[in-house]
Amino acid sequence: MKLSSSKLRIWLRTIHRDLSFFFSGMILIYAISGFVMNHRDSINPHYSVSLTHHVVKDLPEQADFNKDAVLQLMETVGVEENYTKHYFPSPGHLKVFLKGGSSLEADIQTGKVAYESLTRRPLISTMTTLHYNPGRWWTWFADAFAVSLLIITLSGLFMIKGPKGMWGRGGIEFTLGILLPIILLLFVK
Repeated sequence: MKLSSSKLRIWLRTIHRDLSFFFSGMILIYAISGFVMNHRDSINPHYSVSLTHHVVKDLPEQADFNKDAVLQLMETVGVEENYTKHYFPSPGHLKVFLKGGSSLEADIQTGKVAYESLTRRPLISTMTTLHYNPGRWWTWFADAFAVSLLIITLSGLFMIKGPKGMWGRGGIEFTLGILLPIILLLFVK
């Protein structure tokens, strides 16, 4: 059975449409997480970080700073239930590690306290984790997605005929879309 060019184009449109709809959620996930990952220097994809400053009076001397004194300091700042451990990285400088990655730093001579709070970004963090491939189960789905993107691309290239198709304007745009990243890789550092 020979497939005519019009029937082939109808088949290409059907495959292109159905795979595009099925994987549109994945395309959005990869696009959003990829954008955030490209801007990691200004956006932390996993955590929202906030820094608050406090001044606490009458802190004990370093020699008297036991766990109870640390917990009392934490209570003053409002994070008393998150204690993990503490130490003095330098004389007079207290560092307290809190559950979830947050931390508290205090200059015990001046009473200046800095509280850095880390809050997990629920949606974008999960998207970024998927982008990094969290496990073997995801590899299978991501591989099916990659093959489908190839099919979507190839079907899209050949389903339009004439001057707007692959042998016209579409072919020029396709060639430019390949050459531009290669030129950027070779000449832009």
